[in-house]
Amino acid sequence: MKHLIIYAHPNPNSLNSHLKNVLVQHLEAGNHEVVVRDLYLLGFNPVLSLEDMAGQRNGIVADDVKQEQEFIRWADCITFIHPIWWTGLPAIMKGFIDRVFSYGFAYRYDNGIQKGLLTGKQAVIINTHGKSKAEYEAIGMDKALLLTSDKGIYSYSGLEIVQHSFLDKADRPMPENLDNWATQIKSIFIN
Repeated sequence: MKHLIIYAHPNPNSLNSHLKNVLVQHLEAGNHEVVVRDLYLLGFNPVLSLEDMAGQRNGIVADDVKQEQEFIRWADCITFIHPIWWTGLPAIMKGFIDRVFSYGFAYRYDNGIQKGLLTGKQAVIINTHGKSKAEYEAIGMDKALLLTSDKGIYSYSGLEIVQHSFLDKADRPMPENLDNWATQIKSIFIN
């Protein structure tokens, strides 16, 4: 299977980086093809410009966007790994979605009806956040995050969501949590 990992965290020693590395090793051990797109390492430009918007309407995208779209076309499964910051995606990941999941590539409208164009591809989302699961549930943030990302981005684009994992209290993880999270992530991707 062809796996694309879209990763966003600026610290190469972060928990998110550790989880990415665990997943890459697991997938490669299962003889899967794996490509990692580290948005910070790439210096991906997250700013959707007027030029980008005008081009998207005409089916024209910048070269950096075209390259990322080719990786998405190639992949059978796309895994997004990033923290939740201020109840959402890091700016670089949001900008990636804004620019790469463009009209005519990720979605279009047929007679006023929205149609996702990334059908036939799976998506896995792995997020870390500092609050506990109970705190997010108490204020409805768990449902809000699923609605805005899963429904508003991934399903909207036609992706089949296999799993969305929220790893809580991740700002100060305990060693046993690292092992549990690694096991949990590996179990999503049975070789």
